[in-house]
Amino acid sequence: MKYVSAVIRPRKLDDVRAALQALGVSGLTVTDVRGYGRQKGHTEVYRGAEYAVDFRPKVKIDAAVPAELLEAVINAIREKANAGSIGDGKIFVFDLENVIRVRTGEAGADAL
Repeated sequence: MKYVSAVIRPRKLDDVRAALQALGVSGLTVTDVRGYGRQKGHTEVYRGAEYAVDFRPKVKIDAAVPAELLEAVINAIREKANAGSIGDGKIFVFDLENVIRVRTGEAGADAL
């Protein structure tokens, strides 16, 4: 099993979710986050005062997937989250040792 964590633009979330659902990924955890990287920040004016916004709003998607679905999941995220510019996001992949469903006690791939 693998744990996939992707940081993407908020407006791309629905497209990525639909693509993962079509692949059979049954559950996602979505978190609103802020990030700073190559995209850098920007300046805004509020009530006449200019201030810098260093962190850009992003969405983090976490999913536990079977190892055989990993490449398809990565390709789906890359395809649907790509806007062709700096700030499109990153995908992180981790080995997942075990998953346990709290309600039933199922473990491993059965818990997904």
